[in-house]
Amino acid sequence: MKQKSVAIVGAAESTELGKTPHISQIQIHADAAFNTLADAGLRPKDIDGIATAGESPVGIAYYLGIEPKWIDATSIGGCSFMLHVRHAAAAINEGLCSTVLITHGESGRSQVGRGGFARAASSLNGQFELPYGPTGPPTMFTIPVLRYMKDYGVSEEQLATVAVIQREWAAMNPRASFRDPITVADVLESTMIAYPFRKLMCCLVTDGGGALILTAAERAKDFDTRPVYVLGTGESSESPMVSQMDDFSTSRAFRVSGRLAFDEAGIATSDVDHLMVYDAFAHLPLYGLADLGFCDRGEAAAFIEDRRTAPGGLLPLNTNGGGLSYMHSGMYGMYALQESVRQLRGVAPAQVKGARISVAHGVGGMFSAAGTIVMSNDPP
Repeated sequence: MKQKSVAIVGAAESTELGKTPHISQIQIHADAAFNTLADAGLRPKDIDGIATAGESPVGIAYYLGIEPKWIDATSIGGCSFMLHVRHAAAAINEGLCSTVLITHGESGRSQVGRGGFARAASSLNGQFELPYGPTGPPTMFTIPVLRYMKDYGVSEEQLATVAVIQREWAAMNPRASFRDPITVADVLESTMIAYPFRKLMCCLVTDGGGALILTAAERAKDFDTRPVYVLGTGESSESPMVSQMDDFSTSRAFRVSGRLAFDEAGIATSDVDHLMVYDAFAHLPLYGLADLGFCDRGEAAAFIEDRRTAPGGLLPLNTNGGGLSYMHSGMYGMYALQESVRQLRGVAPAQVKGARISVAHGVGGMFSAAGTIVMSNDPP
């Protein structure tokens, strides 16, 4: 992809975040979509490309009154929206469509109009993992993190520090679900879920959504919003079963996706002003920091403990509060992208001064897939 050939010209989240039992899941999609259309000054008839996950893009297009020429139904978990950005950029560059709407909405907490995510007994997970007793992500994600902690001598206190620092960022965000300060002791004294995860190391369960609009960079001047340009993109996958990862201390999908995005953008880690790493659980930023190249393997826990990612640190990380304190409706990737856009527009609640390049990195499943988007506010 030619650098800065595609711009994000619309970005907004749903009007309400947290607990919305009065709104169905498809209505959350619509609310986020109309907020984003208003942000860009567009109407449904101006959209000719649609992408979503968790709901059918066909249903979303019909519900919104959109007649698409391009459709993407990629649904591989929380990083689906990073892949939608990548695919939309390719489609726009190829002339398959001109203006793409990417929507997300989940009734993750209230469960109003939400489909199930049950694994079939005949699936790989159903045959080779579920019979051993895991009950969901909190129990599945313990497999790699226990090996990681043993290999690198990472303490429970260091794992707890991830949640503590992200709460510091959330304290500056009026839309965050939880804003009260917490300590390492608070995290370690919270309810045990599945060792080593305490409750405050696990993502929230909320309702909410968000949407983006992408178009050719040459059209960005036609919009009142400050454009955010797509510099580089990447995607990859590993195993649908976390128990079959090549190496529990690193994610191959993270490494491949990140390398593709950084190489296409032509940047090094030292060029990055702001970083979002999907944090459904406290260990994910540790993997993201190392696998994206911001530190060596085994150094990420100390990197965070030294407050390099905290407010005032050299690498602001998960500045909205992340999935641990901001919100997490189930597929968090859209919220990471939204925060990157806010930072590059200069309107984030916890604004990073002079931010020019932001990276949003997402995970799908239990390290099954990854998507990485590098963005900039510098015009082409």
